Amino acid sequence: MNQGIKNTQFEFPGQLDFYKGKVRDVYIFDQVIAVVATDRISAFDVVLPKPIPYKGQVLNQIASYFLASTAEIVPNWVTSTPDPNVTIGKKCIPFKVEMVIRGYLAGHAWREYKAGKRSICGVALPDGLKENDQLPTPIITPTTKADQGHDEDISRENILSQGIVSEKDYLQLEQYTRELYQSGSEMARSKGLILVDTKYEFGKFEDKILLIDEIHTPDSSRYFYLDGYEKRQQEGLEQKQLSKEFVRQWLIENGFQGKEGQTIPEMTPEIIESISNRYIELYEHITGKTFQAANSKDASNRIKEAILANI
Repeated sequence: MNQGIKNTQFEFPGQLDFYKGKVRDVYIFDQVIAVVATDRISAFDVVLPKPIPYKGQVLNQIASYFLASTAEIVPNWVTSTPDPNVTIGKKCIPFKVEMVIRGYLAGHAWREYKAGKRSICGVALPDGLKENDQLPTPIITPTTKADQGHDEDISRENILSQGIVSEKDYLQLEQYTRELYQSGSEMARSKGLILVDTKYEFGKFEDKILLIDEIHTPDSSRYFYLDGYEKRQQEGLEQKQLSKEFVRQWLIENGFQGKEGQTIPEMTPEIIESISNRYIELYEHITGKTFQAANSKDASNRIKEAILANI
């Protein structure tokens, strides 16, 4: 297995700026951006020390698949995908919130619920729910979009009162979020999966709201297998899932939740390969396509040439 793409460091004609996110390297030009999905992996808002081979390709190609399929619901930022790890698109001004939507009580929401909270981001939850239960109706639980450090839960009321997003725009974001989640859920179900929860990011380009970043990938979403879901819930068993949650669980079991003083456990070759295989499995399951690994021999030059030809 290849070593993975941990960083890119290019300088292009006309390049105005560069931004290194948790996973993506973003090359900024006058009207467009070139986004490289690296093989970095983050959990609890911490970038882990070793890359996961093919993870970036999986994320980029799943995102491309879903962005194309939802373009009639909401316009998006993409203009081309010239390489398995690269997307070129419009340079939008992002909203400072992430629109998280949950159809099931899992992950962060379950941890909050288990701790006794019956309201998340101002949304009330009923008593008596179990982990991974379907919620009475999908709920939107936004988070702030932090440039550095941890994203924080925030309510609709606080978003509006603090002027983070105008009421008109926020209502549109909520509508888009619900429509995208319904579409994503239907597509997942057709492939034998349940879209448990996910997040969407939006921005503005020439005063028009566009869907930006990735959607419905294992980094931004949680999937359960549909087959056996009800039986597992009835018997109190763990759900079989395709998501990054198993990475978080591995970290938790090894004493790491991103808190000060905690040490990231060793990422052995076996752990790295298992994570890579999970990402590939999700790609094949959700798209119905066989994964074709990109040439990794000179990945850096391959990516550079793809960007140069499309900016």
